[in-house]
Amino acid sequence: MGSGELRYEIAQNAYIKLVLHALKHKTAAVNGILLGRHSDRGDAVEVLDAVPLFHSHLGLLPNLEISLLLIEEYYGSKGMSIVGYFHANERYDDTELGGVARNIGDHIFRYFPQAAVLLLDNKKLEALSNGKDRSPVMQLYTRDSSKNWKLVSSDGSNRLITKEPTANVVLLDYMSSGKWQDVVDFDDHLDDISRDWLNPDLFK
Repeated sequence: MGSGELRYEIAQNAYIKLVLHALKHKTAAVNGILLGRHSDRGDAVEVLDAVPLFHSHLGLLPNLEISLLLIEEYYGSKGMSIVGYFHANERYDDTELGGVARNIGDHIFRYFPQAAVLLLDNKKLEALSNGKDRSPVMQLYTRDSSKNWKLVSSDGSNRLITKEPTANVVLLDYMSSGKWQDVVDFDDHLDDISRDWLNPDLFK
């Protein structure tokens, strides 16, 4: 089964961690890695966790390679694989999936042919506080047969959903309490190895 009709279901903590990481570095582009597996029925990819990667020099391949090795090793022992990539653009009004994001997406695609690329949608994120929207504040891209990353339109098909319907409510709560300050990414870890990129205490 290609990624043509697959659904992508993202767990609340993975979803929130990625958005908080972007909020922590509002004036920078940030990225992250999605971990998970195929659902038992095979009709969906379950994104069970996420690792915040970088907030500077996103395109540096050596750093990316190191982080992917560590991530793969840790999550592989827990029965999960790398299943996708998350990107937030530097500029608030930039809604395009740029070259760096596409290149890293291609890199992740080698690990997992049904990989998804999720791009933060700032307008949706901003609108959260005045609405009851349960849909994710991210746009879904999948790779088509001509090897291009294509935006999956959300016309009724809803191929990207949060596993828990409360995810946006909880996210808003964390946003108002400044929870994003606690997120540790790989950049932070490379600066100070005592800081844990697994963020074990983030949701405690």
